[in-house]
Amino acid sequence: MFEFIDSLPKKEKAKLLRDIDLLEELGTKAREPLVKSIKGEKNLYELRSIFSNNAQRIFYFLFDGTQFVLLNGFTKKTQKTPPSEIQKAKDYKEDHLRRYSK
Repeated sequence: MFEFIDSLPKKEKAKLLRDIDLLEELGTKAREPLVKSIKGEKNLYELRSIFSNNAQRIFYFLFDGTQFVLLNGFTKKTQKTPPSEIQKAKDYKEDHLRRYSK
């Protein structure tokens, strides 16, 4: 996750970090266009950050009802989110739940 954020150009990275801060501030009250639920997936969302013509997405979920867990990010280049990116997020989510659920 951090590798993705660090790989972004300076201004895009700053915008994405501001959007992550906004998600933290708004919590579960955050709505579109900042966040969107992933259709057909329970408790899986995407943080949507746009700078100029570039769209960054970070998948996340709410863990234990109190913490947002950022899973993976990518630069969106097509209209539809690539299924491989959704699958990667699902895999990371399952791994996190397996490791840290009580």
